Amino acid sequence: MDFSSKKKVLIVDDEPDVTETFKLGLEQNGFSVDTYNDPEIALSNFKSDFYDIMLLDIKMPKMNGFELYEKIRKKDGSAKTKICFITAYEVYYQSLREQFPGTEIECYIKKPIQINDLAKRLHAELAEH
Repeated sequence: MDFSSKKKVLIVDDEPDVTETFKLGLEQNGFSVDTYNDPEIALSNFKSDFYDIMLLDIKMPKMNGFELYEKIRKKDGSAKTKICFITAYEVYYQSLREQFPGTEIECYIKKPIQINDLAKRLHAELAEH
Protein backbone atom coordinates (compact mmCIF):
# COMPACT_ATOMS: atom_id res chain seq x y z
CA MET A 1 0.00 0.00 0.00
CA ASP A 2 1.28 3.43 -0.93
CA PHE A 3 2.13 5.49 2.18
CA SER A 4 0.24 8.52 0.86
CA SER A 5 -3.01 6.53 0.78
CA LYS A 6 -2.64 5.18 4.30
CA LYS A 7 -4.80 6.76 6.96
CA LYS A 8 -2.67 8.37 9.66
CA VAL A 9 -3.40 7.47 13.28
CA LEU A 10 -2.08 9.06 16.46
CA ILE A 11 -2.32 6.91 19.60
CA VAL A 12 -1.68 8.39 23.06
CA ASP A 13 -1.86 5.90 25.92
CA ASP A 14 0.34 5.73 29.01
CA GLU A 15 0.66 1.94 28.69
CA PRO A 16 3.52 1.02 26.30
CA ASP A 17 2.07 -2.47 25.78
CA VAL A 18 -1.16 -0.96 24.50
CA THR A 19 0.48 1.51 22.12
CA GLU A 20 2.88 -1.11 20.75
CA THR A 21 0.12 -3.69 20.22
CA PHE A 22 -2.21 -1.17 18.60
CA LYS A 23 0.61 0.19 16.41
CA LEU A 24 1.69 -3.21 15.10
CA GLY A 25 -1.87 -4.41 14.54
CA LEU A 26 -3.08 -1.24 12.83
CA GLU A 27 -0.01 -1.07 10.59
CA GLN A 28 -0.77 -4.64 9.50
CA ASN A 29 -4.26 -3.38 8.63
CA GLY A 30 -2.99 -0.60 6.38
CA PHE A 31 -2.70 2.36 8.74
CA SER A 32 0.29 4.62 9.37
CA VAL A 33 0.63 4.96 13.15
CA ASP A 34 2.47 7.29 15.55
CA THR A 35 2.35 6.53 19.26
CA TYR A 36 3.14 8.37 22.48
CA ASN A 37 3.04 7.20 26.07
CA ASP A 38 3.30 10.72 27.50
CA PRO A 39 0.47 13.13 26.63
CA GLU A 40 2.70 16.19 27.11
CA ILE A 41 5.23 14.89 24.56
CA ALA A 42 2.38 13.97 22.21
CA LEU A 43 1.05 17.52 22.45
CA SER A 44 4.44 19.12 21.87
CA ASN A 45 4.96 16.96 18.75
CA PHE A 46 1.40 17.28 17.45
CA LYS A 47 1.13 18.32 13.80
CA SER A 48 -2.02 20.15 12.77
CA ASP A 49 -3.87 18.72 9.74
CA PHE A 50 -1.63 15.63 9.74
CA TYR A 51 -3.66 12.84 11.35
CA ASP A 52 -6.92 11.37 10.11
CA ILE A 53 -7.87 9.95 13.50
CA MET A 54 -6.55 10.04 17.05
CA LEU A 55 -6.98 7.49 19.83
CA LEU A 56 -6.64 9.16 23.21
CA ASP A 57 -6.61 7.18 26.43
CA ILE A 58 -8.87 8.86 28.98
CA LYS A 59 -6.99 7.99 32.18
CA MET A 60 -3.32 9.03 32.03
CA PRO A 61 -0.96 10.69 34.50
CA LYS A 62 0.00 14.37 34.03
CA MET A 63 -2.89 15.06 31.62
CA ASN A 64 -6.02 13.02 30.98
CA GLY A 65 -7.37 12.33 27.51
CA PHE A 66 -9.99 15.08 27.73
CA GLU A 67 -7.44 17.71 28.72
CA LEU A 68 -5.22 16.54 25.86
CA TYR A 69 -8.22 16.72 23.52
CA GLU A 70 -8.89 20.35 24.49
CA LYS A 71 -5.24 21.34 23.98
CA ILE A 72 -5.03 19.54 20.63
CA ARG A 73 -8.19 21.31 19.44
CA LYS A 74 -6.55 24.66 20.25
CA LYS A 75 -3.54 23.69 18.11
CA ASP A 76 -5.63 22.02 15.38
CA GLY A 77 -7.81 24.96 14.42
CA SER A 78 -9.48 23.15 11.54
CA ALA A 79 -10.65 20.38 13.87
CA LYS A 80 -10.74 17.96 10.95
CA THR A 81 -9.11 15.13 12.84
CA LYS A 82 -11.53 12.53 14.19
CA ILE A 83 -11.04 11.80 17.90
CA CYS A 84 -11.77 8.47 19.59
CA PHE A 85 -11.35 8.04 23.30
CA ILE A 86 -10.12 4.70 24.56
CA THR A 87 -10.62 3.46 28.09
CA ALA A 88 -10.81 0.36 30.23
CA TYR A 89 -13.22 2.20 32.54
CA GLU A 90 -16.94 2.81 32.32
CA VAL A 91 -17.64 6.20 30.82
CA TYR A 92 -20.64 8.36 31.57
CA TYR A 93 -21.34 9.79 28.13
CA GLN A 94 -23.94 12.34 29.20
CA SER A 95 -21.62 13.98 31.72
CA LEU A 96 -18.89 14.12 29.07
CA ARG A 97 -21.22 15.82 26.63
CA GLU A 98 -22.08 18.35 29.33
CA GLN A 99 -18.38 18.93 30.01
CA PHE A 100 -17.69 19.55 26.32
CA PRO A 101 -20.80 21.33 24.98
CA GLY A 102 -20.97 21.90 21.26
CA THR A 103 -18.34 19.25 20.62
CA GLU A 104 -19.09 15.98 18.96
CA ILE A 105 -17.42 13.39 21.13
CA GLU A 106 -19.13 10.30 19.85
CA CYS A 107 -16.30 7.81 19.48
CA TYR A 108 -15.48 5.70 22.51
CA ILE A 109 -13.55 2.45 22.33
CA LYS A 110 -13.54 0.14 25.32
CA LYS A 111 -10.36 -1.77 26.18
CA PRO A 112 -9.60 -4.57 25.80
CA ILE A 113 -10.40 -4.77 22.10
CA GLN A 114 -9.26 -7.24 19.46
CA ILE A 115 -6.98 -5.58 16.92
CA ASN A 116 -9.14 -6.60 13.95
CA ASP A 117 -12.18 -5.10 15.67
CA LEU A 118 -10.21 -1.91 16.32
CA ALA A 119 -9.13 -1.68 12.67
CA LYS A 120 -12.73 -2.20 11.48
CA ARG A 121 -13.97 0.44 13.92
CA LEU A 122 -11.39 2.99 12.74
CA HIS A 123 -12.23 2.33 9.09
CA ALA A 124 -15.91 2.83 9.93
CA GLU A 125 -15.25 6.03 11.90
CA LEU A 126 -13.18 7.44 9.03
CA ALA A 127 -15.84 6.54 6.49
CA GLU A 128 -18.37 8.60 8.49
CA HIS A 129 -16.00 11.56 8.92
